Order: sequence, then C-alpha cells, then structure tokens
Amino acid sequence: MNDLRIAGYASVFGVPDSGGDVVLPGAFGGVLGRVPLLWQHDVREPVGFVERLEEDSKGLRVVARVVASGRGAQAVELLRAGAIDGLSFGYRVKAARADKTRGYRQLASLELIEVSLVTFPMQPLARVLGVSTVAEETGE
Repeated sequence: MNDLRIAGYASVFGVPDSGGDVVLPGAFGGVLGRVPLLWQHDVREPVGFVERLEEDSKGLRVVARVVASGRGAQAVELLRAGAIDGLSFGYRVKAARADKTRGYRQLASLELIEVSLVTFPMQPLARVLGVSTVAEETGE
C-alpha cells in the first residue's frame, strides 16, 4: 500500500467553529518547521507529517503525507473510501480578543502544534479537498 498525499484546509478564516472561536487572517504568522499529522489529535497516533502550510485568502491550507503504516494505513483506507475527510489543528493561543457583539472569541495569533485527521472537525469547513497516491521513490 502506498502513502497518500492530502490537500485541504485545517482552518477557515472568519467562520465560527463549534467552540465559539473565529480564526483571523494572519493568525498563523509564518508557521515554520515540520508539523506532525495526527489521528484525532492523539499524540500517540501520528499518521504522517505536513509537507506544506500556507495562509491564503480562505484559511490555513495544508498539504500532508499520510504514511501507510500502523494507524496511517487505516487512515489511508478511510480517506480513499471517503469515510473521513475532516481536518483540525492543535494550537496555543498567543493573542485573542472577545467579539462581544457576536459572542465569539477572535484568535489573532496562534502557535500551531499539530494538524489532525478527524471525524468531526470543530470548524465544519476544515476538510480534505484532494487525495492522491504518493508514487514509490526509487532514487533513480
């Protein structure tokens, strides 16, 4: 079984999540370094790694590799079958403010800890939008 490459949004700007938070554009402030891809936010269940992260006008766009080993093999099968397509992210809040008129917390600056494949994302629009098989790398 080959690894999968997935692309989608771990966060969508300006849309309240089910916990009452709204991520603002620029909140991720130039995330650098390798970020793990976890299964359901469980640090004991890594299933791959994020290859690329970028903020665009919609949100935090991610491209990640799901490694077809252990729990990752199950994730690959569920993604291929369309049984799971949720994305989410773990973070620490660096700066936030209350939006008293709407009753939300606006997240202005975040430290990204991880990205996860999830069954039910807190942000309903945070989804895997594309899946492709990673060809075996032969080094030739």
